[in-house]
Amino acid sequence: MGNKKIEKFTDLVAWREGHKLVLAIYKITENFPKSEIFGLTNQIKRRSVSIVSNIAEGFSRSTFKDKNQFYFMALGSTTELQSQLLIARDLRYIDNEKFKEIAENSVLTHKLINGLIKGNNLKLKDGEKKN
Repeated sequence: MGNKKIEKFTDLVAWREGHKLVLAIYKITENFPKSEIFGLTNQIKRRSVSIVSNIAEGFSRSTFKDKNQFYFMALGSTTELQSQLLIARDLRYIDNEKFKEIAENSVLTHKLINGLIKGNNLKLKDGEKKN
């Protein structure tokens, strides 16, 4: 992003990487068994959407404390998704190569969300109340 000012949630690298993750999840779950449509397929899709939704909502909050609340929810959703992806891999719904690709994206997304939280915590420490 360079020195470009972040003006909307779509400018956040964490959101953009999370968005890529959602698209990959929707694509990969097309191949899951139909018997999983209300089970693992639904859970994985909902969890991935929750990640980017919470990042977006956190971005719109006015205090760093409120922002962090939603960023922490996004972090939790990322971890839940990672667990569900392991289950899908172990059930052989996802091949190892695709699993590795999606898992790496989820780890990157997790790190980027952590970065948002750490940045907010530094601003909180400095006594700032708004961005």
